[in-house]
Amino acid sequence: MAANVDYMVVIEQDEEGWFVATVPSLPGCHTQGGSIDEVRGRIREAIEAYLGDEEAPASKFVALERIAV
Repeated sequence: MAANVDYMVVIEQDEEGWFVATVPSLPGCHTQGGSIDEVRGRIREAIEAYLGDEEAPASKFVALERIAV
């Protein structure tokens, strides 16, 4: 049985109320949903689909920072 791998997921809410999830270490891996639970399920599916693509590049997540401007 393969070991689970954890991915950092950023979840934001847009102006229209949709929740948007992005995986910084998997470029282009993102989804949206109408609730937190829905977006969590959808991002799991998106990660699985992304990892199923053998040619998809992956990068190493380094940090999530808040920068005031």
